[in-house]
Amino acid sequence: MESATADRSAAEAATASKTLADLFPEAIRKHGPKRAVLYKDDSGGGWVSATYAEVGEIVRRLSLGLIKLGIEKGDKVAILSNTRPEWTYFDFAALSAGATVVPIYQTNSAEECQYVLENSDAVAVVVEDSEQLEKVREVRDRCPKLEHVIRMTGQSGDTISLAELSERGSGSDDDWRARWSSVTPDDICTFIYTSGTTGPPKGCVISHGNYRSMLDMVHAVSVLDEEEVTYLFLPLAHSFALLVQLGSFDLGATLAYWERDPLKILPNLAEVKPTYFPSVPRIFEKIYTAATASVAKEGGLKKAVFEWAIGVGKRVRRMEREGRRPGALLALQHRVADKQVLAKIRGLFGGKLKLAVTGAAPINPEILEFFDAAGVLVLEGWGMTETSTASTIATPEDFKWGTVGKPFPGSELSIAADGEVLVKGPNVFKGYYKNPEATAEALVDGWLHTGDIGEIDPDGYLKITGRKKDIIITAGGKNITPANLEAEIRQHPLVSQCVVIGDRRPYLVALVTLDPDEAAKYAAEHGLADDPVVLSGDPALRASIEAHVDEINKKFARVEQVKKIEILPRDLSQEGGELTPTMKVKRNVVADKYSGEIESLYA
Repeated sequence: MESATADRSAAEAATASKTLADLFPEAIRKHGPKRAVLYKDDSGGGWVSATYAEVGEIVRRLSLGLIKLGIEKGDKVAILSNTRPEWTYFDFAALSAGATVVPIYQTNSAEECQYVLENSDAVAVVVEDSEQLEKVREVRDRCPKLEHVIRMTGQSGDTISLAELSERGSGSDDDWRARWSSVTPDDICTFIYTSGTTGPPKGCVISHGNYRSMLDMVHAVSVLDEEEVTYLFLPLAHSFALLVQLGSFDLGATLAYWERDPLKILPNLAEVKPTYFPSVPRIFEKIYTAATASVAKEGGLKKAVFEWAIGVGKRVRRMEREGRRPGALLALQHRVADKQVLAKIRGLFGGKLKLAVTGAAPINPEILEFFDAAGVLVLEGWGMTETSTASTIATPEDFKWGTVGKPFPGSELSIAADGEVLVKGPNVFKGYYKNPEATAEALVDGWLHTGDIGEIDPDGYLKITGRKKDIIITAGGKNITPANLEAEIRQHPLVSQCVVIGDRRPYLVALVTLDPDEAAKYAAEHGLADDPVVLSGDPALRASIEAHVDEINKKFARVEQVKKIEILPRDLSQEGGELTPTMKVKRNVVADKYSGEIESLYA
């Protein structure tokens, strides 16, 4: 970094807060004039920014407004909203009022919202807009402890608007200071509800000390720095996005919020030009597919130049990491490759990206190496809500493709006899709210049983090979973890989701769905109706996906190969009940819903 603060460690730049309650008050004091947030104006204008001092005044007034509304220390305040600046304002307002924040995914149904509101004992809920308000109205009579509904945008007779709450919060800082200074590391800062792939969501009880420890671990390896510009589209109801938010404001960096439209992610990246980009595999897979598929279709010289350029990029990156400088010929080739291909790929991310991080699901190492060749370093991390987001980290100075890095300082890993990854550390949660049985199952002798299957290599890097509950045991007794196989199959440009089936069966089969955007392009190019039912039965489309699966099968042992596929007539979705809010597949739901298709594959 070229800034004057380049030699300062992240730990030095951080607020040194003791809890999340005093984090923003300390951030105001330490980072006041620096830019805190960047977002698109809802009026259709350009990007708008606000300093820490300006955001601090908003947070202070909202927090005092909550206190005057009657929110006591320890009360549960839910937030039902898309990722936007107001989410952050209300989060810090509630935390500094001593409340426990309960995030709810904006994609949740009314019934799912009701479950979280009732189970968490929420006394207040902050809703984004009329769409989210309708969900609360539908279930409010089933949430006996819910007293207040607050709107981020707009106003209505049965709610309190942001402006009204802020007006209530005018006055002295003394009440605010008394509240946030009374919070201790042992107090609970948040209940984050798990996605619930195999049952109802469980509320993870996370203390201020848990998250403060997690932030200290992040700063110890300098994941973020104080000059960072981070682009955030991930839902703040998820722990990954929440940690990014907390880390950014702890350091005095800038958080840029998306326009709340998936089609705007790439244009936003080009405009914001972030230096840090946290994401999930699906975004990188789609960008990779878009970059490679278009060239593959054109073929000929353009395809040859593209592949040559990526190969040159890989050789240069490898030499740089070995401490060697490219020779004159390779350096010349790299300049040409960069001008023709590599710089254009970097440009998709805005051109200034120093690091991107992917998590929450497996990603094919080939995709990571592709982006690395272009100068876009995408590294994997691993953790779960129960570890206050993370347990391992890969850094630009210390990573290995195909692994999720090494444990954070202060975190310990162990592999159980059955291959399950165990974690111990100050960031491990306190348990599940109102669920002592699940807590006792997850926390044993201080070790968190993660449910992930993995291995630690001789250099200390962790490799995740699957989920314990997702293991397929074939009729022949072979144990197979399907995650990596599914990730490989998803690399086909037309494939959106893949679910491998085979438990107690003689061989593996796969249910695949079509990516709506790519399927529409395919339909237009081949003169077909843009109808998922029609496309799923198209012989040429099926042949293309089957040929891809045949190539993937060559990488796996015979018993691990997919013998047959079925293309489903529609994509999996949260609305259909097959996906969680974090896009994890609910395998049991898919297996039940498409039992007929599965049986036909074994007929």
